[in-house]
Amino acid sequence: MDALLTLSFDNLSARDSHRTRKGLRQIEGLLAQICLSNSSANRSPHKRKSSKLRVNQNESGDSETKSCKRLSELRRDAAFREFFRLQEGFRWNVATRLLDTLTTLMGQPSPTHHTNTLILSTLTLLQGTLLLHPTSRTIFARQDPMNLLLDLLDASNPSTVQAQALLVLVTALLDSPANTRCFESLEGLLTVTSLFKSRTTRQEVKMRTLEFLYFYLMPEAPRHTAASAPQPPTASGWGERRGSMDATSEMLVGAPPPHVRTLSGNASDGASGVRSTEAKQRLLGRHLSNVDELVRDLSETAVFAEAGGVEAVAAA
Repeated sequence: MDALLTLSFDNLSARDSHRTRKGLRQIEGLLAQICLSNSSANRSPHKRKSSKLRVNQNESGDSETKSCKRLSELRRDAAFREFFRLQEGFRWNVATRLLDTLTTLMGQPSPTHHTNTLILSTLTLLQGTLLLHPTSRTIFARQDPMNLLLDLLDASNPSTVQAQALLVLVTALLDSPANTRCFESLEGLLTVTSLFKSRTTRQEVKMRTLEFLYFYLMPEAPRHTAASAPQPPTASGWGERRGSMDATSEMLVGAPPPHVRTLSGNASDGASGVRSTEAKQRLLGRHLSNVDELVRDLSETAVFAEAGGVEAVAAA
């Protein structure tokens, strides 16, 4: 698996768009091999690596039927556990490489349709990577990565890119109060609400912004123990969790959260760095006039009150 990651990273770092596309496809093939089940699901990780390469090379002729694995299966999968282990180190972290690719693609002076397609593919893979490896979300506690996502919400970008960037933003902020504080400090609320209120914004993008605002207004809670909190990335590594990988895997299979979320929001600003719905309502009210209606609707329907609802929005 590390050999395939090295090959894909080399392609992503190239300035040639065809090699960039090839690198993205290689990562997509790796994630598909992990998340999709087929007749070779019980092979060892080494055999599955070689099989994955053959699938990538003969993708057009592959008639094998594949289906998504259940999250409980994914947790026990040897390939997933190897992928997760590699992601804990800076060298093999896919999310950082995808962010570098986004920076390169967005830096092109005259983006073409082909460039926008590559940006969309990169965002889709980034969202999936952040869901598979939650620790990678700590990247977005820094200003540069968060600014990159906010730049993608600019009116000059296609609506498909804007919509996908909003989904990645939700995933980046999921259970990450530090990331949310970074988002707020960079006037992220102004960026999102301006997109929502603009007459030129497509209807599907406005729906995504509304979903994001519902998500943002949910109360926050700090992680229950220091052992389960992700460590910030460093040059030598990302800081391995003190808890076991099984603890993180439990989060992926939908285990009950260690804290209870309530719509009334008992948490408030303080040393924990979290904010209640009321506190975030005041911040959002600076840019949007009908925040009270959003909070009332959130309280009445409780669509996003459960963690499963939030994951559904992030994976939509």
